Amino acid sequence: MGRKSGIDKLPENIRNHIERRLRENEMTLDELIDDLRVAFPEETLPSRSALGRKRMAFDEMAKSMREIDAASRALVAEMGESFDDRSGALLAQAVTTLATNVAFQRLQDEPEDLDVGDVLKLARTARAAQEARVLSLKERMQIEKIAREKLLAEQSENLEKEAKQQGMNEEQVQFWRERVLGIK
Repeated sequence: MGRKSGIDKLPENIRNHIERRLRENEMTLDELIDDLRVAFPEETLPSRSALGRKRMAFDEMAKSMREIDAASRALVAEMGESFDDRSGALLAQAVTTLATNVAFQRLQDEPEDLDVGDVLKLARTARAAQEARVLSLKERMQIEKIAREKLLAEQSENLEKEAKQQGMNEEQVQFWRERVLGIK
């Protein structure tokens, strides 16, 4: 397991500055170091290698987020703008993936700094992702139930019409209703 990054030990204002510059993605590492020297002349700044590792980790996280975004866009393009069970499942999976990535990153960066509160936060995040999956499944099941009921009602109505035209008695209609349509 890795040790805590020197960047994570910096004051918050410097960390925020570094992260903002990494998000902007407009500077080389040397330009970033020069920018930090100008912005924080009195502070002890991280090494070039520490900034390089931070950029690599940041780029990896950004890549994961772009992949999730691309998958979401493809899904919306394929199925339209409506938020249905598949897009809900994708969202739940994205949240789970991001939470897992954060958990593993925290374990690698600062395993000794994890406390019960951190574990509780991760557990809550995992539970929220799981609840999103369950909700998506319940919604799918409800939609299927409504569709089945509607189909059976239509079939029953068609059976009644056809039975009248064919001159079928109630016993024959009941046979078709129960054995063929599965309506009790």
